Amino acid sequence: MLKADPNILNLVYGLLTGLVFGFLLQRATVTRFSTIVGQFLWVDHTVLRTMFTAVVVGAVGVYAMHQMWDVPLHIKSATLLANAAGGVIFGVGMAILGYCPGTGLGAIGEGSRHAIFGFLGMIVGAGLYAEAYPWISAHVLPVGDLGKVTLPDETGLSPWLFIAPLIGIALIVFAILPARRSGPDRGKAGRTPAPA
Repeated sequence: MLKADPNILNLVYGLLTGLVFGFLLQRATVTRFSTIVGQFLWVDHTVLRTMFTAVVVGAVGVYAMHQMWDVPLHIKSATLLANAAGGVIFGVGMAILGYCPGTGLGAIGEGSRHAIFGFLGMIVGAGLYAEAYPWISAHVLPVGDLGKVTLPDETGLSPWLFIAPLIGIALIVFAILPARRSGPDRGKAGRTPAPA
């Protein structure tokens, strides 16, 4: 019996996960320029609700699988300076373009031509990062590098003591946001024209 190449299987899993992720982004309408801009203008909270839902579901799902089936956690190093710098670059890029990398590709799939420039910018940015990586690795990544740490590991507490408040905050935010959407600014995001 033939055995599938693990590398090929990983690519297939990645492709299927990406297709599901893109489908959900499209159904949530976060692949639309007006939805992203509406979040920045604080008149349409679709993006915030979608991301908050993803964070909560992800936290519950990952730790449930880890504890029930010993699924390993892939924890990234908490490099404070690099994370802060990356966050600023990500935020500026998203504010200018109106998309993050995931929603940008989803927008291209919907036929939004202006998102193509953002995709090209991501390719150029990745190339520049690869070229600058030796310098970044020597001068940026070590600054504030706390290693692969988590709050449960550092405190010795159960991860569910951190996830439960997160769920509570999400429920409160979800309860508050619809009231804000019913205000006088509701609907402005839907009239925000997308770039040509």
